[in-house]
Formats: sequence, C-alpha cells, structure tokens
Amino acid sequence: MPNTGKIALISALFLTPSAYAAEGDSQWNGEAELGIVSTSGNTETSTINLNTKLENVREQWKLLFLFNSLHSSSKDNSTAERYVLVAKSDYKIDADSYAFGRASYEDDRFSGFEYQATEVLGYGHKIIQEPTLKLDFEGGPGMRQSKVANTSSENEGILYLSGNLKWDISPTALFTEDLYTEIGEDITITKSVTGLKSQINGDLAMKITFTAKHTSKVPALKKKVDTETAISLVYNF
Repeated sequence: MPNTGKIALISALFLTPSAYAAEGDSQWNGEAELGIVSTSGNTETSTINLNTKLENVREQWKLLFLFNSLHSSSKDNSTAERYVLVAKSDYKIDADSYAFGRASYEDDRFSGFEYQATEVLGYGHKIIQEPTLKLDFEGGPGMRQSKVANTSSENEGILYLSGNLKWDISPTALFTEDLYTEIGEDITITKSVTGLKSQINGDLAMKITFTAKHTSKVPALKKKVDTETAISLVYNF
C-alpha cells in the first residue's frame, strides 16, 4: 500500500464512529509549535521543528490529532527529515476510565526505516486528577508495520503502554512528561518526551523539550538511541 494510503487508513481507523458524530456540543482547541535553530562558523546548520495539535472534546468522546515534522540541513545537505502523524480517539467509560484507539505513522528518512506504523486498541485510567496535577496510564494490544529500504514490510504484534503527566508548577508554567513503550516480538521502541512550557503573553508561550527514543533493533549502521532538544514558540488557539 502506498504511504499516502496508509496515512489515510490510520487516520480514519478510529476517528469516525457514528456515536461520536451523533453527539451535539463539542469543544475545539489546539496549539501550533515552531522551533528554529541555526549555527554558523565551523559548521553551518539549520533546524526547523513544527508541531501541531488539534483536540475535540464532546460528552463521551475525545479526538486528538498530532502532526510533527523535523528538517535539519548542513550547508546544502539534508541531515535529518522526519514526519509523524498520530490520531487518537477516547471513549469515556466513567469519570476515571476510558477506552481508546490510537494509530500512528512515522517516516524518518535517516532512521533506516522507510516507515513505521502502529494501530492499538486499549484501556486508559486517570490515576491522578487534581487541579494542578494530572496523571494518566494507558495500555493495550496492537500491531506494528515496519519497512526497511529494499525489503518487504514486516508485521508484528505489540503491547502498548504509556504514561502522561501534567503538572502546573505555577499559573504560567506547565511541566509535562509523556512516556510510552511498544513491546514487540522483534522490536521494542521506548520514547520519552519531557517538556516545560512557560506562558509569555495571552496565547503565546515558550516551550523547551527533551526527547529520547530507544529502538532495540535497528538497520545496519544505525544507532539505537536518538535524542533531541528543542526550544520553540507555541501558539494556543
């Protein structure tokens, strides 16, 4: 299946339930994040990091769309290029529990994989729900498709586990920690994103994030651990 077809499939997989469409009132919110880093002198590099988040909340349903792109170049050569799309749907069971479906697609031109895609169905629980502190846990089974250049796509079952922490340190500062692991038959992927967002004025904020990703099995000549530090401006809408 072409890459564009896969993106369309996973985007629609969990996000068009008829029960969701039947609900009336809804609330939309989102944020757009842009980070630019450049250096000159002995090395001349530029990096552009773009993240967008769109969320729709109704009485029983919550939909979440995430898009991330990263492009880094040194002089005339591209040194990093990545595109990630995540689509997620939550169905509220009670005040603290929900069922979810999650689909993701990642195209990282320098990882050794042509693409990696996952589909997961699972259960989530809100462990802590305080005014300034929130902690959620999610888990469930799923499938992952991985393709290395010049090979056929490989499918494997996975166990998806994640934890998400949000801590309002002050009225203008938010600390977040998003950690997930995909435990597969052949490959286990673990990713941590630690962030600190500070409100500047109105809907504008500054954000610092540190991302670490470990892949237990990678193509030849590729490293198992990737890290990334980003400083970005965030616009909330």
